[in-house]
This record gives sequence, C-alpha cells and structure tokens, in this order.
Amino acid sequence: MTHTARIALVGDRSPHVRSHTRVPVLLDALRERDHLDLDAYWIPTEEATDLAALAAFDAIWVLPGSPYRSEAGALTAVRTAREHRVPLLGTCAGFQHVLLEYARNVCGLTTAAHAENTPETEPEDAVVVPLACSLVGHEGTVDLTAGSLAEQLIGAERSIERYHCNFGASPRHVALLRDHGLRFTGADSAGEVRIAELPGHPFFLATLFQPELAGDGAVPHPIIRGLAAAAVTHATVTA
Repeated sequence: MTHTARIALVGDRSPHVRSHTRVPVLLDALRERDHLDLDAYWIPTEEATDLAALAAFDAIWVLPGSPYRSEAGALTAVRTAREHRVPLLGTCAGFQHVLLEYARNVCGLTTAAHAENTPETEPEDAVVVPLACSLVGHEGTVDLTAGSLAEQLIGAERSIERYHCNFGASPRHVALLRDHGLRFTGADSAGEVRIAELPGHPFFLATLFQPELAGDGAVPHPIIRGLAAAAVTHATVTA
C-alpha cells in the first residue's frame, strides 16, 4: 500500500521562470505515466523558514529563480531535508544553496556566502561564484561518477543537460565540501562540478543544470522521477 506524497516546491514562483512553468506539466506526467500519487505545494522562500513544517513533507525541491527573496528560507529548506532525512532535489539555484548550507552548517565556514546574494563577499568566503562563462540557455555534457545516485538514475556514464545559470561552485571550496562528506558526482568536460550528493541520505541530490527543462516535459527527467519515487517511499514508510 502506498500513500500520497507531499512535495514542497520551495521557490519564488514566477511565470517568467521557465522551470516553474514546467513543474505542473511534470507533476501531471509523473501521476499519469509513473502512477505516483503526489500532492505539491508551492512555498515562497520567505515562508520556508519553519523547519518543523518543512520536515512534515515527503520531499523538498528547491527550485531555480535566484536571487531568492529569502536566502534564509532556501537554506532552511536544505538543512531540514539534510537533518531530517527528507528527500531533497536542488536544481540550479537549489544546487548553489545546497553548497552554501553545507559550507556553513557542516563545514563550519560560518562566513560562507553566495556572490549573487552578497556581491561584496571576499573570495575566501564565496562558496558560490560567477561562472567564467555564462550557461544561460546552454546545453552541455555531464560526466557521471560510476555507482553514484545520479548515474544509477540516469543509467549512463554521460548525459547532455540544459542550463540557465550564471553562478556555480567556487573551485577553491570544493575540497573543503568534499572533505566534510559532500560527494561531487557529475562534472563538465573541464572538470567543473555539476552534481552533488550526500551519501547515506535516502535521496539528497543537487544539480547545477535544470532537469526540469529536459524534452517537452511529457517524459520527466530520470532525476525528477527519482525524487518523486523517493517521496512516495518516504510517505509510505512514515505513514
């Protein structure tokens, strides 16, 4: 017996953000094609600061659309999923804020910052920095680590993914994040990190690319199907 999975869509919903307009299409496809029982709730970032309320969801998806109206809300969503073992997907800005939350609360880098949110940030504190080349509207190859969650979901060692971003991981902080347990399992042809995972967590995956933009939305990207399946499992186990 399965139960309806409640998914928190954390982001400042806008008709001008293409990934936001894709979400209803993807949810319908997951219900119809994959027969997953899902209820999704949009939560603006300024309303995402209640850890207990977020912990009651079966999955949290931190969506693109930065700069967020509330950095604190986005970070609370990530921390809630990490500490309460709630399935999490972070895409684009969600990926960026996963790195920021982890740097602050796991690595102990309390001054860690996102250069888009605080442009005056010193380089030694900027965990998320401007990309050398903008990826807005670009596609690129992502090489996946064998045996990783991302590789298992996608079912291949390499994938072509779509981006819409100007910020990414600071190379000077990747080693710190990795040394404290975050695993980087996808990189572009130049070795720049594009996927992060947390081993031992039921489902904790973040991508700089936007899997919600794959195809026309009629067939959800395997990573999105993976989140939905993890949410249903969580709902069933915790019922």
